[in-house]
Amino acid sequence: MTFNVTIDLDYSFKVKAGAAEVFDVLSDVPTSASFFPEVDKLVDLGENTYRWEMAKIGIGSISLQTVYASKYTSDKDKGSVAWTPVKGEGNAQVSGHWKISEHKDATHALLSVKGDLEIPLPSLMRLLMAPVVESEFEKLTDQYIENLIRRFGGEA
Repeated sequence: MTFNVTIDLDYSFKVKAGAAEVFDVLSDVPTSASFFPEVDKLVDLGENTYRWEMAKIGIGSISLQTVYASKYTSDKDKGSVAWTPVKGEGNAQVSGHWKISEHKDATHALLSVKGDLEIPLPSLMRLLMAPVVESEFEKLTDQYIENLIRRFGGEA
C-alpha cells in the first residue's frame, strides 16, 4: 500500500551577485545541486536530465528515500530555469522553476517547486509520516536557499 504527499513551495530572495552569475550557477544542475543538502547522489541521465537520490530520512524503524528525475531547460535571456518530471524514475515527481531578474539594487530570485511523493507505507501511516516528509522537504529547501544566499554574497 502507498499514499501520496504533495508539497508546494515558493521562495523569493534578493542577493548582491549579478543576475548572470546567479543564472550560471542555477542553470548548471550539478553546481546548483551541490548547494542542496542531503543529496546522496545526482545521476546525469543525459539530455539535461538528472536523477536525484536523496539521503534516507526516518523515524525509528521506518526509513524513506526520495528518488526522482527531472528534465531541465534554461533561457538566459528570460532568466529562467525550469524542470519537469520524468515519469517512471523513482518514487516522486518534482517540477519547478527559477526566475532570475536584475534590478539596480539587487538580483531577485524566485523559486517555485512542486513535489508529489509516493510513500510506500500503509495509508494508516499517513497521519504520522506526511508531516515528517513535508517538514523535511521544507527544511532542506530552506537550507538550500540559505546556502545559495551565502554563495551569492548575502542578501541585498
